[in-house]
Amino acid sequence: MDLEQRLDELKALGLYRRMRRVSGPQGPRVVLDGEPVLLLCSSNHLGLADHPRVREAAADAAMRWGVGAGGTRLAGGTMTIHRRLEERLAAFHGTGAALLYGSGYLASLGVVGALAEPGTVVCCDELSHAALLDGCALGGADTRVYAHGDVDHLAALLDETAGRPAVVVTDSVFATEGDVAPLEELVDVAQRHGARTVVDEAHAVGCLGPGGRGAVAEAGLEGEVDVVIGSLAKALGSYGAYAACDPTTARFLANRSRTLLHSTAPPPPAVAGALAALELLVEQPHRVERLQGNAAALRAELARAGFDTGGSTTQIVPLVVGDAGLALRIRDHALAGGVFAEALAPPIVATGTARLRLSVMASHTKAELRDAAQVLGRAAQRAGFRPAPAAPAAPARDEAPPAAAPRPFDGHADLEIAQAA
Repeated sequence: MDLEQRLDELKALGLYRRMRRVSGPQGPRVVLDGEPVLLLCSSNHLGLADHPRVREAAADAAMRWGVGAGGTRLAGGTMTIHRRLEERLAAFHGTGAALLYGSGYLASLGVVGALAEPGTVVCCDELSHAALLDGCALGGADTRVYAHGDVDHLAALLDETAGRPAVVVTDSVFATEGDVAPLEELVDVAQRHGARTVVDEAHAVGCLGPGGRGAVAEAGLEGEVDVVIGSLAKALGSYGAYAACDPTTARFLANRSRTLLHSTAPPPPAVAGALAALELLVEQPHRVERLQGNAAALRAELARAGFDTGGSTTQIVPLVVGDAGLALRIRDHALAGGVFAEALAPPIVATGTARLRLSVMASHTKAELRDAAQVLGRAAQRAGFRPAPAAPAAPARDEAPPAAAPRPFDGHADLEIAQAA
């Protein structure tokens, strides 16, 4: 394979991307490649990554425990600070245990990979994060993909495989759509079929639910989901991830989860920073309310600018434009106007659904978000995209969205799309 040639092909298709450099800490405004911009693509949802208490906790941990853990969790890498955070996370989620991983990808890959043993059926939402789908392949299970949020399709798949051990896997907040899985119905179907449930709450912890405990708590399902996967790198502003579950499941994962067994434990400064951020979240739940208010304000401003934000009801707001090159051009025009918004193109999203993916922070001001929506509207026009006028705003979190028309489901094709995403 000629890699230079492949890179040239990506550029010709409008799929080439490069890393940009942020100078200074993560905040609502940053210096990007030397230019000040409003940051609309950070997962630092609560603005805690540069909070003084979080910084101080990380610095103190580096002095007390060192920079690195020095080994895997089972080979001397489990330190006092790891156990302390696991205990706090278990209490936060109301589970009997929690298990720290080095990153969100490692947690999702390792949890599903351990539970998806050969002979097991794993039913996964087609828009689930790539790590969850990769976990299905890692475990060697019989993987069945159900149409996005389609509870009836899930039930049909479980009916077809009745009598076999099964696991239902889904994100709660979908990272490219900003919508929320129908968790109550999914858990009900799984329990009726005797299936375990794994819910990835990476973009929900600190963002939804009472006290920011996530979409599972918002749905009143605490204690009903077998494994909740959470991130320390998004709303909690640090790095790493965890699985919250009962003690037996935690012990099983500690023995069978390959990404835990073969990865160095998370570094003490990151763990201490996450612990401080978790304490701030518990003490200051108004941060979650501010985040949700900002997200609603941005969706309303974008609707007034003519954009369709799809089914988003969260801090993740997609602007689907279809063509990958068009999405990149809008991004570049917006950047020239002082707004940095991430453009997603295949294989991250399916062909024909390229988009800008906006991510709101509690530390944004509503004035900043209003101005950003206007910049994005002008950027879209300059790029040749004309949003439809008077697009309706997305419903509030407590309102039911209008029913979508059903679509035919091609299991093989949609599995390929999901694996690409």
